[in-house]
Parts: sequence; structure tokens; C-alpha cells
Amino acid sequence: MNTKLFQKDFITTQDWTVEDLNTMLDIAFRLKGEFGMGVPHDHILRAKTLYMLFFEESTRTRNSFETGITQLGGHGVFLTPKATQIGHGENAKDTGIVLSSYGHGIAIRDCRTGIGQKYLYEMAQHADAPIFSMQDDVDHPCQAMADLMTLMELFGRDLRGRKFVISWTFAPKYVRPLSVPQSLVWLMPRFGMDVTLAYPEGYHLMPEVMAAARQNAEEAGVTLTETHNMEEAFENADFLYPKSWGPIMVTEDEAEVEAMAAKNESWRVTQAKMDLAKKHAVYMHCMPVDRGHEVDDEVIDGPQSVIYKQAENRLHIQKALMALTMGGRA
Repeated sequence: MNTKLFQKDFITTQDWTVEDLNTMLDIAFRLKGEFGMGVPHDHILRAKTLYMLFFEESTRTRNSFETGITQLGGHGVFLTPKATQIGHGENAKDTGIVLSSYGHGIAIRDCRTGIGQKYLYEMAQHADAPIFSMQDDVDHPCQAMADLMTLMELFGRDLRGRKFVISWTFAPKYVRPLSVPQSLVWLMPRFGMDVTLAYPEGYHLMPEVMAAARQNAEEAGVTLTETHNMEEAFENADFLYPKSWGPIMVTEDEAEVEAMAAKNESWRVTQAKMDLAKKHAVYMHCMPVDRGHEVDDEVIDGPQSVIYKQAENRLHIQKALMALTMGGRA
């Protein structure tokens, strides 16, 4: 366990060692257990402030962070570019220096392609408080860690040898960023899982992300496989994480995106596809889910679905992150 994580940024899981990430998990499990027993945590970050800057709206991310900082005894401030001088052109340096002189942490959600993660790293260069990614165009580290926590709750801390499938699914219009599948393809090999990435032609991930993911897999002694066959990917899987993302490496033009998606309507999760996996296999999704397009209701509302547990664990992972980086100890 490495508890010397005070003021460490969390922009991507790649910047944290496996030991660091395990420390976050250890603290998250502890805080979740105590939360279940009604043990208060309001001494950990008493009177500390987290600034939450949202370039895009959110349900789970905002509420889990704001609730988490409150339960730890601190205060969350909700910000948007329009409600700040960011909307009038103030840069990341000036914003970061000022906000970190007032408070103790800055969390940012910025999924603008080619801009988001660069903005976070730019602010981190100048701010004296830790910077957290609440999702950007490259990574969604808190979601991936909550997903990992969920699997460990269900299957134990040792996940080596399990088959983890990330699959594209059909959604008619909304161009979702690449950050969730990329966060998973980065993180899961580091914890011993054999990862399969399935997608139709044109929906590939960022080349630099895949290069790092392959290196992670090689260092962990596991496999990373790509396929254009959804059914093939589902066969004998332990964990299934099918979700939509945009063909961002090809186009973000709305008409072109819709036309590409329309060719792949069969990439939907049905119970028949779920039955290709192992009997204990779980269905995962970060939410929101495009019901009837990405997945059938009988799957998402069925006994194999763990989506609500994933959403719940966002609270506990983020509380652990804030406790370790904003409090200095937990």
C-alpha cells in the first residue's frame, strides 16, 4: 500500500502504479463498508473544497463527486465554462492557479476531442491542488476504477486469467467519446485480465492508446485481442462490457456517423449473445444506456446485469481518491 499520494493528480490510470491503484481500491472497500454501517467520514476532508468544472453535463459523475466530498466533510462547488470566465477565454493556467489558491482539489470533465485531456494536463502544470479527470477525450479513470472494484467485489481481488470483453454496440445518433473503452483497454490488462476488443470497421480506438494497452498486456503477461466479430468476442467471456462509441478516428460529422451506425444495427446485446459467454458472466455498462438499441431490456434488467453496482461504486472509488490526494491520509 502506498499512502503517500497527497496532491497526486489523477488524470489517467496510466500515471498511477498498480500499487497506487490497489491502495485506492483498499481505501474504497474500507469506506464502502463503513458507509454501509453508518460510520461517518466527515473528519477526513473537513472544511476542504473541491471545484468541479463541467464542460459537459452529467448525472452519475456530478452527483457521486458532490455527494462524496460532502460525506468526507468537505464542500463541492459546481462550475461550468459559461458560469465562469473560462467561457470568456480565460486559460487553464490562470483558472488553475486561482482555484487551487482557494481550495484543495479541481475535478474536470472535458470530452472535447483533441482538447480535453490536454486541458487537464495544462492546468496540472500550474495548479497547486491535485487535478482529477471526471472524463476526458482519452480516459475515464474513475469509471474504470469503479468497474474494477465491482468485479473484485463479485469475483475476488485476483482476476488473472479472466476474459474481459469490450464491445462496440449500436446507437443511432449520439456520438459518445472513446474514453470509456480506452480506459478499460488500458486498465484491465494491468490487473491480469485477457482483454478482447470488438468493433465494426471504422470504430477503432486511438493508435497511441492501443500501443500503450499492448505494452500493458505484455508487461502483465496477458493477451489483448481485436476482432470485428461480436459473437466471437462474447464466446467464453467472464465479463462483458458492450457500449457505444463514435467513429471518432474516422469522422465526427453527424450525417456520416449516423450512416456508419445504421450499417451495424445488429451489434446489439441480446440474451442469445449473452448465452455465448460463461454462465457466471456479467453484463456491464457505464450508463446512460440506450435501451432497445445498445441492449435489450431483458439483459440490462436481468440477473447478469451489474450496472447499478458499477454506478454505486463510483461514489466509493472517488471518495478514496479524494481522501488520499486531498487529505494526505485515510
